[in-house]
Amino acid sequence: MSIAHKIKVLVVDDQVTSRLLINDMLLQLGFTKITIAQDGEQGARIMRQQPHHLVISDYAMPKMDGLVLLHSIRTNPATKKAAFIMVTGQGSRELVHKAAALGANNVLAKPFTIEKLKAAIEMVFGELA
Repeated sequence: MSIAHKIKVLVVDDQVTSRLLINDMLLQLGFTKITIAQDGEQGARIMRQQPHHLVISDYAMPKMDGLVLLHSIRTNPATKKAAFIMVTGQGSRELVHKAAALGANNVLAKPFTIEKLKAAIEMVFGELA
């Protein structure tokens, strides 16, 4: 049996289409404990109230971007060990370096396939199947 059903995932993206696509990919991979946040502020609030094992967050969002969200998660003792995958339409080296410096486990350039998402998750949690 897959470990995916045990992992609590928080998806943070201001774009409805992106949230739906990522949610659908996660369901296809066997994840069942998925929470959705519409922006970084809501994502940070959810993580403070009920920490998740994995955060998949967009970079470019109003109110609080993905880097600020990542920093808030990494500086909170209750959430600092959560896995964090940044997704972005701006796959610049500078962004990748900033995300890595703040402790992102992976950065995925949009658009990405379910196979790339699975590989990014498996780099952190090991084989899902």
